Amino acid sequence: MTHFINFVMKVKQFLYLQKHLYLCQGLMKMKKWYGGLLIMALCVMLFLLYSLNGIPPQKQSTKQSAYSFFNNNSPPNDSIKGSSNVEAASFNAELKRIAKPTKRPHLVHVAGLDDLYDTKNLSEGEMNVVLAWTHLRSLLSRSDALPEMAQGVKEASVAWKELLATVENDKASKISKIDSPENQNCPFSVTTLGKTVEDSGITLNLPCGLIIDSSITLIGIPNEQNSSFQIDLTGQELEEEPHPPIILHYNVSLPGENMTEEPYIVQNTWTNDFGWGKEERCPARGSANIHNVDELVPCNVQAVRNNYEENVNVGQPTSDIPSNISSESAHRTGNFPFSEGNPFTATLWVGSEGFHMTVNGRHETSFAYREKLEPWLVSTIKVAGSLSLFSVLAKGLPVTEGNDLAVDVENLKAPSILRKRHFLLIGVFSTGNNFERRMALRRSWMQYEAVRSGEVVVRFFIGLHKNNRVNLELWREAQAYGDIQLMPFVDYYSLISLKTIAICIVGTKIIPSKYIMKTDDDAFVRVDEMLSSLRGKSPDGLLYGLISSKSSPDRDKDSKWYISDNEWPYDTYPPWAHGPGYVISRDIAKFVVFGHQERKLQFFKLEDVAMGIWIEQFRNSGKEVHYENDERFYNAGCDSNYILAHYQSPRMVLCLWEKLQKEHKPECCE
Repeated sequence: MTHFINFVMKVKQFLYLQKHLYLCQGLMKMKKWYGGLLIMALCVMLFLLYSLNGIPPQKQSTKQSAYSFFNNNSPPNDSIKGSSNVEAASFNAELKRIAKPTKRPHLVHVAGLDDLYDTKNLSEGEMNVVLAWTHLRSLLSRSDALPEMAQGVKEASVAWKELLATVENDKASKISKIDSPENQNCPFSVTTLGKTVEDSGITLNLPCGLIIDSSITLIGIPNEQNSSFQIDLTGQELEEEPHPPIILHYNVSLPGENMTEEPYIVQNTWTNDFGWGKEERCPARGSANIHNVDELVPCNVQAVRNNYEENVNVGQPTSDIPSNISSESAHRTGNFPFSEGNPFTATLWVGSEGFHMTVNGRHETSFAYREKLEPWLVSTIKVAGSLSLFSVLAKGLPVTEGNDLAVDVENLKAPSILRKRHFLLIGVFSTGNNFERRMALRRSWMQYEAVRSGEVVVRFFIGLHKNNRVNLELWREAQAYGDIQLMPFVDYYSLISLKTIAICIVGTKIIPSKYIMKTDDDAFVRVDEMLSSLRGKSPDGLLYGLISSKSSPDRDKDSKWYISDNEWPYDTYPPWAHGPGYVISRDIAKFVVFGHQERKLQFFKLEDVAMGIWIEQFRNSGKEVHYENDERFYNAGCDSNYILAHYQSPRMVLCLWEKLQKEHKPECCE
């Protein structure tokens, strides 16, 4: 308001000055030259006097650019409506956040990007799987790219060229090469039996990686001398890298005959770029990671009586315990899951957040996934060290369903796009080898009448895999069902916000829809209830889901969700909706697409929080936003009367669908 008043005063002063100048000009036309000189002198004196006293000087602090004015003043009509639980005080505080103007990012050369856009040999039908690529190209070239974007693009270009070559060979060959690796299905399990581990170790290949709930079970006996052994889960070997990354290094060290040493387990990762990461040790020391993983402790600290303690209980004096073993050492030895000469059964299983080890039926350790080292990248199990190994069994591996053998394949295909405008586009985040999850969705909530009629469109958004067999299976699946959109980058967790932008692109430019929804491939969506809820909500400025109004950045550098001050310098986030499922209106989606293509919006690696940040900027542009909170969006598990249930396995997804069909009630299966 102060700026506006100053502006009005200046206008009045200018008009007043202009009036007097016109008077001076009229007097100058007098025929008497001396009269003209007199009047000119008076005009000059008037001008100087007005310049010195008429316009008050402005303080430097009151200067404000148009950018800062429109981004730092809240619209008068912003409010929180509907069933939202977002508090107004928190909401208004967000509006006062000052956005620092930043230099607009420029476009840079990205290695491999041109190779990704070599699609000249693809048919029109095959191009349907890469519809968003053209619109994503400028995003992948931005100078403010996400940290793993360049690597994700480069590795994707290698995978893409290999995939296209394989597809071309299939087309050229009249007889399928049944024995070739590309034509062998991903197996459910692999195993090796009865070997003694040598220095070189035992290697077991995983043709299509790991998925959540995959497990690796080892049965063996640590040797009685120099009893240390290692289990390494390694990634795909690449030509330009001398060694594959170690996605999990599990090292068990036993004291052997040295009774003064304590046994321990070390978990870590290794990459060509950064070498060894920060190790996590059990038993834990003071620096151990205190965060639970999938609600399980990183190190089991359960007290278990050891042999020495049992002997004390039956009357043996404490002094009989060897003096070179402290009571704490004896306790830890008794509690330790591995011991020399004793057989064990150890199962390493894949959770949502990390790897977990169970030994002889008891949980022992957990290890959170690290960036660019997700379980789907594992291609090899290697066991080495002093160990007699009876068997290694990996099961629950990703498997494909033969598209030519599926009896209901026609009923599972995506309906043709016939409408000019759809009511809802549902974009589902998935990864390449999650074949079973996608099939479960096709056989369950994707069978709603609204989906089969085309009112609602469902598409899977999937990055390329570094494994060519997985990519080929994914390609065949995409051609069979017509509901997959491939992404021009490798599916790293830190790049998932690019998928969010891709969903907005598809929902506004390719399959125009009134509303756009994002969800995951382990979520069950009650499409009928979703449509019923949306029909009573605003068609503009909508964010609908489980809204978080009070959250702060995770500043723990060891956390998967770590955000630095450079990435987000504020103490709190704007309101955002939890990632397992949320809906935005078309105008917000268009704002997101345009803002990124014009390089006016910043990238942010947490995709659900990123959407909240972009919506805040949408509000700051003068638009009204409706934050609609609905607690029936369950971001962890299921509860009665759900509208969305998360963390549902394929079996649970099919069970939920069966309950709805038979009992017509939104009840959970467990």
